[in-house]
Formats: sequence, structure tokens, C-alpha cells
Amino acid sequence: MVQPFSVFKRADRPAYLVAFKNEVTGRYLPAVSTRKEKYADAVKQAWAWYREGIPRKEGPVNVPVDSLRNLLRDTPLTGSDAETLVRVLQDRGFVKSCVFAGDQDGPRLVDYLKEFWDWDHSPYVREKLRRQHSIHRRYVDESLRTVIKHWEPYFKDKRLGGVTRDDVGGFADSVASLPAGYQRKNGILLAGCIPLRWAYRKEKIPLDVTLGLVMFSGKERKRKILTPDVVTEIFRLEWPDCRAKTANMLAAVTGLRCGEVQALRVCDLGEGCLYVRHSWNRLEGYKMPKSNEERVVELPFRFVMDALREVAALNPHGTGLEAPVFWAEVSATKPIEQRIFSRGLRHALEASGMDPAQAREYKFHAWRHFFATFMVSRLEGKLVQSQTGHKTAQVLQHYADHRLPGDREKISIAQREAFGALLPGD
Repeated sequence: MVQPFSVFKRADRPAYLVAFKNEVTGRYLPAVSTRKEKYADAVKQAWAWYREGIPRKEGPVNVPVDSLRNLLRDTPLTGSDAETLVRVLQDRGFVKSCVFAGDQDGPRLVDYLKEFWDWDHSPYVREKLRRQHSIHRRYVDESLRTVIKHWEPYFKDKRLGGVTRDDVGGFADSVASLPAGYQRKNGILLAGCIPLRWAYRKEKIPLDVTLGLVMFSGKERKRKILTPDVVTEIFRLEWPDCRAKTANMLAAVTGLRCGEVQALRVCDLGEGCLYVRHSWNRLEGYKMPKSNEERVVELPFRFVMDALREVAALNPHGTGLEAPVFWAEVSATKPIEQRIFSRGLRHALEASGMDPAQAREYKFHAWRHFFATFMVSRLEGKLVQSQTGHKTAQVLQHYADHRLPGDREKISIAQREAFGALLPGD
């Protein structure tokens, strides 16, 4: 019987070596020491390795596999040959997906990113909406603009399948030099990293090229909030637009988001409370609040509730239950624009004696921080969250969904203590 290997001994070594024959090419593979000093023992060891595998640091390798490895290393291959080999590996479950070098048929990275952030055509957006996950069109549109402004000039015609971790790391290095805060820089990275991670999960690319990417960090800019004395002063002034004054007072004592204030309708005004059922933005119109849940917000100040009803009664387009409280002059279906709230606040601050440059630093959204600042010391966290709609801690979210007897009274008392002296009519 012809042995599929050759056992031999070199003059400078005591143990026999074995070289297995490549059954395809007829050439012998690199020799391996049997660690046997007798020929018969060496042959016996060679047959054992032939059956069980040649020992390697990474584990035993059988002779046909070692032969194939050497054959692939030494044999010239065409692209068609490579595709055939990959298909075999895919059929056997070893490869899920593959991108060939120089493949010009795959999509450009930038084209993929643009489709990913296209609200009307994105499979990612459809998946989010189908699973009832919160996603806002404004966020999607902003991500698309970020891709066009930052990712497209850097990657140009780079193919999706050709992007490497070094490419993503190089892009992150370029973002580091931008004159922007760390949160904005992270937003620029995520506009591409989120689609790339999704592509990996969907087996569109073979590797997660964002793995190991370190995000930017830094100190978050401290938001300015008004002092109680300034708040008392501005709410005792006459404002040119009663809608702006009422909206700012409401946000100060409830912590409502600007879009939630805009979306209030007459039917959302309860007895000593508000039913926050919607939020508004100019791209999507009325939709669920940011937390994706409706909530009841206490409003124990009759002066503010009366002001809301008075504003609603001035609506030139009608005062039905579905009519917006904060109506717009030019449209019967859209509420007032956010800029009118912010402009009214700025003018009131300037009228109170504040420097115009300083007044511009205070935004409408700061009322949420004002509300939280003065409520957290008076009320337990889960009750504050039930009013603001924050959903940052799983346990607090759970408790915020279940009010206990007496919670409404606790919230109302805390609101009166914190804000009662600030309002002109309470």
C-alpha cells in the first residue's frame, strides 16, 4: 500500500519527521516532527494524524484541509473562482455575507446613508414605526442633513461593502477637529454609525465596522434658568401677545415641552389638570408625545387655567373641542409657531431691565429645567417624572405609570409651594 505521507529523518534531529502528501497537487506539505525516534513508532503516529488531524496550536487540522489551504495559497484564482468558493462556504453555513474587493455593483456608502435617513423610503424607519418605537421625522431629517454635510464629502464614492474600521476611525478623527461641542460631534458620528450597525445586523455587510469606536466626551453646558424674582417680574408685566405670556406661564409651572404646549386643544383642558395627548412639530403635525404615552399634568392654578380658556376663546377660526388653545392667525388647522413663545419671553426679559444679549440666552425649553429644579426638592422623583414625561430610569418609569392615592394632591401642593408666589393671579 502506498502511504499518503513520507516518514524520514534528518541528520541533525533524533526524531523522525512526516510530510503529508497534497492529494490534489501531488506535492508534500511542510514536514512535522513525530517526536518518535523509532521508524515504526513514527509511521504509527503519522497514520494517527492522518485519521485524526495534524496537531496545530489552533487545534488539529486534517490532511485534506491542510492540502486545500496550501492549494488556495499557491493557486492563481479569478474573481469567478472566488465567488464559487464563497458560495460553497455559504451553503455550508460558514459565511453569511461577503463583499469582494473592487466590487463596483454594491451601493455607495453615501447612497445607503441617504436612503436610511429618507423618512418615506427608509426600511429602518418602517421597522421602528411597525414596532411602535418612538422616532421623530425632525430627527430623521436632521440626520440626513448631517450625512450630506459631513459624511458625503469625506467618503465620496466609497462603497458600503468596502468601508473598514480604519475608515470610520479616520472620519472620527476628522470630526474631532470641528469647532463644535462633544454632543454635536457625537451626533455627526451617529448619523453614519447607526446605519452601519443596522447594516451589519441585517447581514448587508460582514463586519460591524463601528465596533470599538470611542465617542466624544466633555462637560455638558449648564443650562441657564431664571431666578424666582425675575420670573415674578416678567409675569406681572403686560405682554404684547397674550398667547406667548400664557404659554410661558404654563411651561413654568408644569414643565411641558414646547411641542406639547402647542398641541393643546380645548378638549385637553380638564378640571385642575391638563390631558397631554399630543405633541406638535412643523414636519409631522400632531403626534404622540415624545415618551409615546399620554399623561395627566396637574394645573392647580386657576389664574393659568382661566388664561388658557381666555386664549382659546379668542381663536378667530372657531372654539370647538378640537380647536387648538394656542391658535395661529393664518391657519385654522395649525397651532402658533414656537418662535412666538421664545420672542415673547425675550421681549419680557428686556422689558424687565435685562440686557438684550443676556435675554437671548434664555430659551423656552429652559422652563422644563426651571420646573424640575424647584420641584425635585419638594417631591419624589417618580411624581416629578409623571408630570414632565421624562423616561430615563426603568424603575422610575414603572412607578410613574401607576399613581397612588394622594399623589395628585402631593403634586398640586408642591406646585403651589414652588410657583404660587410667582403668578400674578394666584
